[in-house]
Amino acid sequence: MKRAALSSCGLMLLLPVLFIGAAVGVLGGGTSVSLGQGSPQQVAGIPPEYLQLFQAAGARYGIPWEVLAGIGKVECDDGQNPDPSCTKEGAVNSAGAGGPMQFLGSTWAIYGVDANGDGRADRWDPADAIFAAARYLRASGAPRELQRAIFAYNHSQSYVEAVLHWASVYESQSVPAAGHPSGAAGGALAFALSKLGVPYLWGGEGPGGYDCSGLVQAAYRAVGIAVPRTTQEQFDAGPHLPGGAQPEPGDLVFFGSSVSEVTHVGMVVRSGEMVDAPHTGTVVRTEPFPTTIGARWGEDRYLGATRPAA
Repeated sequence: MKRAALSSCGLMLLLPVLFIGAAVGVLGGGTSVSLGQGSPQQVAGIPPEYLQLFQAAGARYGIPWEVLAGIGKVECDDGQNPDPSCTKEGAVNSAGAGGPMQFLGSTWAIYGVDANGDGRADRWDPADAIFAAARYLRASGAPRELQRAIFAYNHSQSYVEAVLHWASVYESQSVPAAGHPSGAAGGALAFALSKLGVPYLWGGEGPGGYDCSGLVQAAYRAVGIAVPRTTQEQFDAGPHLPGGAQPEPGDLVFFGSSVSEVTHVGMVVRSGEMVDAPHTGTVVRTEPFPTTIGARWGEDRYLGATRPAA
């Protein structure tokens, strides 16, 4: 949304951040499964919003995201099981477990986290539950002793084998994408994509609403990188990519009438696609953008890209 006075999509205060960090290497703990970082859109059967959370939580705690997805699959079909204990707030199964990662209340009291920054740790909230599962696995010995950690999650060898089976399936389906980001860029992108569907709110602080520059600031703040608040300030801060360089995932792309009238920013998902909070009446979403500087984008022009994680 254009605001001449701010030259940005809005203004916001600092907000609680999602616990996302750089990805780290893992050891299989006795399993031969090779667990790598894959392209979210190429893993069949996992809802995109869940996949982004698995990857972000895995990066934060050093847990292979495929293992988290495997646990999610076995427990609640990655959020798609209609059993009320998987999705209905307050509902539990016969063992007293509830939420998409099926936490017991006693375990949740120790390992539950407020991953989405809404002020409470809720085991029925997917973000909170998935980050808590990663935290629990880490505390139980993962990634070095991965099988032992999975066994601690559910004391059954057949459970361990089922989780590792699904982890292997997900790893085989995920084709590494060229330029797929790791570290800060990957964490910032995962944060932004985890907000898909959140309403646009001019000056929004999140987690219930964002404007374009607010989403960008929150995403990079989540990985420990400070960027200015307004779109114009973010553009001016750089560092800018050379004119002929193509932006990579996690880079910021800017739009407006000129470099002194920058009115919109998005974050690159892949070549020609960005995640952004467009304007009033929309939600955080992905959409195409031109990759040639000066090319039209609606009423504006593509002005160039920066790389905050450089």
